[in-house]
Amino acid sequence: MAASMLKVAVAGISKCARHVLPVLRPYSTSKVLLQGVPGSVWNLGRLNHVAIAVPDLEKATALYRDVLGAQVSATVPLPEHGVYTVFVELGNTKLELLHPLGEKSPIAGFLQKNKSGGMHHICIEVDDINAAIVDLKARKIRTLSEEPRIGAHGKPVMFLHPKDCDGVLVELEQA
Repeated sequence: MAASMLKVAVAGISKCARHVLPVLRPYSTSKVLLQGVPGSVWNLGRLNHVAIAVPDLEKATALYRDVLGAQVSATVPLPEHGVYTVFVELGNTKLELLHPLGEKSPIAGFLQKNKSGGMHHICIEVDDINAAIVDLKARKIRTLSEEPRIGAHGKPVMFLHPKDCDGVLVELEQA
Protein backbone atom coordinates (compact mmCIF):
# COMPACT_ATOMS: atom_id res chain seq x y z
CA MET A 1 0.00 0.00 0.00
CA ALA A 2 2.76 2.45 0.95
CA ALA A 3 4.67 1.60 -2.23
CA SER A 4 1.65 2.31 -4.44
CA MET A 5 0.99 5.60 -2.60
CA LEU A 6 4.65 6.55 -3.12
CA LYS A 7 4.32 5.81 -6.87
CA VAL A 8 1.20 8.01 -7.05
CA ALA A 9 2.93 10.82 -5.12
CA VAL A 10 6.05 10.65 -7.31
CA ALA A 11 3.93 10.57 -10.47
CA GLY A 12 1.98 13.58 -9.20
CA ILE A 13 5.15 15.50 -8.35
CA SER A 14 6.79 14.74 -11.69
CA LYS A 15 3.58 15.71 -13.49
CA CYS A 16 3.48 19.04 -11.61
CA ALA A 17 7.18 19.62 -12.14
CA ARG A 18 6.71 19.53 -15.88
CA HIS A 19 4.36 22.48 -15.56
CA VAL A 20 6.32 24.48 -12.98
CA LEU A 21 9.96 24.16 -14.01
CA PRO A 22 11.27 27.23 -15.81
CA VAL A 23 12.33 26.91 -19.41
CA LEU A 24 16.01 27.63 -19.92
CA ARG A 25 16.72 29.91 -22.86
CA PRO A 26 20.19 29.19 -24.21
CA TYR A 27 20.76 32.65 -25.74
CA SER A 28 19.30 34.85 -22.99
CA THR A 29 22.46 36.77 -22.20
CA SER A 30 23.48 40.38 -21.98
CA LYS A 31 26.98 39.80 -23.35
CA VAL A 32 27.70 40.37 -27.02
CA LEU A 33 26.77 37.30 -29.00
CA LEU A 34 27.77 37.21 -32.64
CA GLN A 35 25.81 34.78 -34.71
CA GLY A 36 25.55 34.31 -38.41
CA VAL A 37 24.43 32.12 -41.23
CA PRO A 38 26.88 29.21 -41.72
CA GLY A 39 29.27 30.03 -44.55
CA SER A 40 28.47 33.74 -44.29
CA VAL A 41 31.19 36.37 -43.99
CA TRP A 42 29.15 38.62 -41.66
CA ASN A 43 27.62 38.13 -38.22
CA LEU A 44 24.60 39.49 -36.43
CA GLY A 45 25.48 41.27 -33.17
CA ARG A 46 23.53 42.79 -30.32
CA LEU A 47 20.30 44.76 -30.25
CA ASN A 48 21.43 48.39 -30.44
CA HIS A 49 18.07 50.09 -29.93
CA VAL A 50 14.31 50.03 -30.33
CA ALA A 51 12.98 53.16 -32.05
CA ILE A 52 9.70 54.73 -30.99
CA ALA A 53 7.94 57.41 -33.05
CA VAL A 54 6.49 60.05 -30.74
CA PRO A 55 4.07 62.91 -31.54
CA ASP A 56 5.46 65.08 -28.69
CA LEU A 57 9.22 64.71 -28.22
CA GLU A 58 9.43 66.89 -25.11
CA LYS A 59 6.62 64.95 -23.39
CA ALA A 60 8.17 61.57 -24.28
CA THR A 61 11.61 62.70 -23.14
CA ALA A 62 10.15 63.90 -19.83
CA LEU A 63 8.40 60.56 -19.30
CA TYR A 64 11.63 58.56 -19.58
CA ARG A 65 13.80 61.12 -17.74
CA ASP A 66 11.52 62.52 -15.02
CA VAL A 67 8.99 59.75 -14.39
CA LEU A 68 11.01 56.59 -15.12
CA GLY A 69 14.39 58.00 -14.09
CA ALA A 70 16.35 57.09 -17.23
CA GLN A 71 19.33 58.97 -18.57
CA VAL A 72 18.41 60.70 -21.84
CA SER A 73 20.50 62.42 -24.47
CA ALA A 74 20.02 65.89 -25.87
CA THR A 75 17.73 66.25 -28.88
CA VAL A 76 19.73 65.84 -32.09
CA PRO A 77 18.34 66.82 -35.51
CA LEU A 78 19.19 64.47 -38.38
CA PRO A 79 17.96 66.35 -41.47
CA GLU A 80 19.29 63.68 -43.86
CA HIS A 81 16.91 61.19 -42.19
CA GLY A 82 14.09 63.68 -41.57
CA VAL A 83 14.02 63.15 -37.79
CA TYR A 84 14.87 64.55 -34.42
CA THR A 85 16.29 61.89 -32.10
CA VAL A 86 16.65 61.45 -28.36
CA PHE A 87 18.34 58.34 -26.98
CA VAL A 88 17.21 56.79 -23.70
CA GLU A 89 19.93 54.69 -22.02
CA LEU A 90 18.68 51.43 -20.51
CA GLY A 91 21.90 49.64 -19.57
CA ASN A 92 21.50 46.65 -21.87
CA THR A 93 20.21 48.64 -24.87
CA LYS A 94 18.68 51.98 -25.79
CA LEU A 95 15.38 53.44 -26.89
CA GLU A 96 15.48 55.96 -29.72
CA LEU A 97 12.69 58.51 -29.58
CA LEU A 98 11.91 59.77 -33.09
CA HIS A 99 10.04 62.93 -34.03
CA PRO A 100 9.48 64.35 -37.55
CA LEU A 101 11.88 66.92 -38.96
CA GLY A 102 10.43 68.46 -42.10
CA GLU A 103 7.36 67.64 -44.16
CA LYS A 104 8.95 64.72 -46.02
CA SER A 105 9.91 62.93 -42.82
CA PRO A 106 9.10 59.20 -42.83
CA ILE A 107 8.13 59.64 -39.18
CA ALA A 108 5.47 62.22 -40.14
CA GLY A 109 3.81 59.60 -42.34
CA PHE A 110 4.06 57.00 -39.57
CA LEU A 111 2.44 59.39 -37.08
CA GLN A 112 -0.39 60.21 -39.51
CA LYS A 113 -1.31 56.51 -39.41
CA ASN A 114 -0.50 56.09 -35.69
CA LYS A 115 -1.59 59.30 -33.94
CA SER A 116 -0.30 58.22 -30.51
CA GLY A 117 3.03 57.05 -31.89
CA GLY A 118 4.47 53.60 -31.40
CA MET A 119 7.33 51.25 -32.16
CA HIS A 120 8.92 52.22 -35.47
CA HIS A 121 11.91 49.89 -35.91
CA ILE A 122 14.55 47.78 -34.24
CA CYS A 123 18.28 48.23 -34.80
CA ILE A 124 20.69 45.29 -34.74
CA GLU A 125 24.44 45.60 -35.04
CA VAL A 126 26.38 43.66 -37.68
CA ASP A 127 30.13 43.20 -37.90
CA ASP A 128 30.30 43.86 -41.68
CA ILE A 129 27.40 45.90 -43.02
CA ASN A 130 28.53 45.78 -46.65
CA ALA A 131 28.82 41.99 -46.65
CA ALA A 132 25.46 41.75 -44.87
CA ILE A 133 23.78 43.90 -47.55
CA VAL A 134 25.22 41.85 -50.41
CA ASP A 135 24.20 38.59 -48.73
CA LEU A 136 20.69 39.75 -47.81
CA LYS A 137 20.00 41.13 -51.30
CA ALA A 138 21.10 37.76 -52.73
CA ARG A 139 18.52 36.18 -50.40
CA LYS A 140 15.82 38.50 -51.83
CA ILE A 141 15.60 40.76 -48.76
CA ARG A 142 14.85 44.27 -50.00
CA THR A 143 16.60 47.33 -48.61
CA LEU A 144 15.07 50.81 -48.39
CA SER A 145 18.08 52.46 -50.06
CA GLU A 146 20.75 51.33 -52.49
CA GLU A 147 23.69 52.16 -50.22
CA PRO A 148 24.18 52.48 -46.47
CA ARG A 149 23.76 55.95 -44.98
CA ILE A 150 25.32 57.41 -41.87
CA GLY A 151 22.96 56.95 -38.92
CA ALA A 152 22.41 58.66 -35.58
CA HIS A 153 25.55 57.08 -34.06
CA GLY A 154 27.78 58.24 -36.92
CA LYS A 155 28.02 54.70 -38.33
CA PRO A 156 26.72 53.21 -41.59
CA VAL A 157 23.13 51.90 -41.40
CA MET A 158 20.76 50.11 -43.76
CA PHE A 159 17.02 49.56 -43.36
CA LEU A 160 15.46 46.27 -44.46
CA HIS A 161 11.96 46.23 -45.92
CA PRO A 162 9.38 45.22 -43.29
CA LYS A 163 7.49 43.03 -45.77
CA ASP A 164 10.60 40.84 -45.98
CA CYS A 165 11.17 40.82 -42.19
CA ASP A 166 7.86 39.56 -40.80
CA GLY A 167 6.33 43.05 -40.65
CA VAL A 168 9.20 44.63 -38.71
CA LEU A 169 11.31 47.49 -40.04
CA VAL A 170 14.87 46.35 -39.27
CA GLU A 171 17.82 48.70 -39.22
CA LEU A 172 21.29 47.16 -39.48
CA GLU A 173 24.12 49.21 -38.03
CA GLN A 174 27.86 48.67 -38.42
CA ALA A 175 29.21 47.57 -35.02
